[in-house]
Amino acid sequence: MKLQSKLISLLMFLLVLGGCTTSDKQEKKSDVPFVWEGANVYFLLTDRFNNGDQSNDINFDRTQKTAKLRGFEGGDIKGVTQKIKEGYFNNLGINAIWMTPITEQIHGAVDEGTGATYGFHGYWTKDWTALDPNFGTKADLAELVETAHAHGIRILLDGVLNHTGPATESDPAWEESWVRTCPTCDYTSYKTTIECTLTNNLPDVKTESTQEVDIPAELAKKWKAEGRYDEEMAELDAFFKRTGYPRTPRFYLIKWLCDYITEFGIDGYRADTVKHTEESVWADLKKECEAAFRSWKQAHPEKVLDDNDFYLVGEVYNFNISAAKAFDFGDKQVNYYDYGFNSMINFEFKYNATTSYEDLFSRYSTILNEELKTVGVLNYLTSHDDGSPFDSSRSKTYETATKLLLCPGTSQVYYGDESARSLEIEGTVGDATLRSFMNWEDIAKDAKTQALLKHWQKLGQFRRNHPAVGAGVHQMISEKPYVFSRSFAQENYQDYVVVALDLEKGKKEIPVSGFEEGTQLRDAYSGKTVKVLDSKVSLDSDFSVALFEKMD
Repeated sequence: MKLQSKLISLLMFLLVLGGCTTSDKQEKKSDVPFVWEGANVYFLLTDRFNNGDQSNDINFDRTQKTAKLRGFEGGDIKGVTQKIKEGYFNNLGINAIWMTPITEQIHGAVDEGTGATYGFHGYWTKDWTALDPNFGTKADLAELVETAHAHGIRILLDGVLNHTGPATESDPAWEESWVRTCPTCDYTSYKTTIECTLTNNLPDVKTESTQEVDIPAELAKKWKAEGRYDEEMAELDAFFKRTGYPRTPRFYLIKWLCDYITEFGIDGYRADTVKHTEESVWADLKKECEAAFRSWKQAHPEKVLDDNDFYLVGEVYNFNISAAKAFDFGDKQVNYYDYGFNSMINFEFKYNATTSYEDLFSRYSTILNEELKTVGVLNYLTSHDDGSPFDSSRSKTYETATKLLLCPGTSQVYYGDESARSLEIEGTVGDATLRSFMNWEDIAKDAKTQALLKHWQKLGQFRRNHPAVGAGVHQMISEKPYVFSRSFAQENYQDYVVVALDLEKGKKEIPVSGFEEGTQLRDAYSGKTVKVLDSKVSLDSDFSVALFEKMD
């Protein structure tokens, strides 16, 4: 008993001095408000993430031999749900998942100069009202959204309005009143970026048309064969009667996209090819999405996560944070934030990330808290169609995590960033090299991959637990060692953290101004607790990173 008393006394003494037992686990904080401006978004190709149902791997006789990584590989909605249930995303600190489109794709294969390709990526829609069976069923989608929400994770679907899938023998192009098949875009002006096709065989929906049209004949034929023509037409009649919109192509597509909100309660859309569609179309979409989201919340009060509105993030190819709110077509500038977008994908981040931590963080904090205050940007360092990623050889994986997850703005983790999934696949052509199947075997068996994943998990959980990291105000505390703070306030909630990078391993003294004298802090990276004395803490850890948060 005397020995036990001495051990307890020694432990209390160490606590007073700032030492503590180590715990890697960061408890998810229930009182933390979710803010899209500081969210941690995981972007995955539905077909390339996880195969949860092998029975749906082949449909519509899609058996033609394709070029490497240009056919369906088996990933599906059930596979994503499985990983949510296993806690993979929560462990990674993810609070939103963006999935590539899951609507029914064209049935045939197309060669765009890179070999025979099926619509595994989801951007070749044949029918907006149906899910592609390769991805799963509507029951699967309902389970996915419900499971995600139960784990505090929002779901972003990918909204395509600009084009249908390419025409094939199995997939005839729609009528000229619906789509144009020429000319191809030359990007020399606003008009030649919008009223054109992205490639030689990618029918462009005439979203600018004011001509009322019936549904495409091919779609009517399909619905009749499936026994749901009358049901779909009745829904369309009700939509146009309720809204008073003309039956033009844009409003059909808007109705079909909003159905996924009304039926499943998805939380947002990533809008595809935004600059190729009139900005007024996006304003119309956002208006109807918000109305559908409100209706869903009213109908399902027990499932409502928070008071956030429907989220819309835009892919305006080559939009840069430096331009703030102006995207320049050469002959016209457009501020897409004025047309319903909460955020824009930031194509500049991979270049900015080559600078120092302080240059990167302070610059982004200034822009986001001044010119872009109340809106946001989605930062990424790897993506599905960016052929020049920040780290194509996966030689800077720790730096990628640190800069992406600790930078102001919303972070977009591309599937496999956290596990160094290869981005250089021999035998592939074009963007296929970016789209290999998730490397689950490396995560299960490779110690190096597991250590990297741990780094992403610690930073990701810290970001999730502290909106100050992504949505707060940045302030450098010390240049060497490099230490900074982030502060965030929203109504009655306040958040303040201090982060130190490039530290020496072992014992070190770190300035942590902003915390009151005597405050107990936890380093969320090492799991150790320390005490603030003279605006400093003493930390003994084997890591070069420290993430300080106030103890609850």
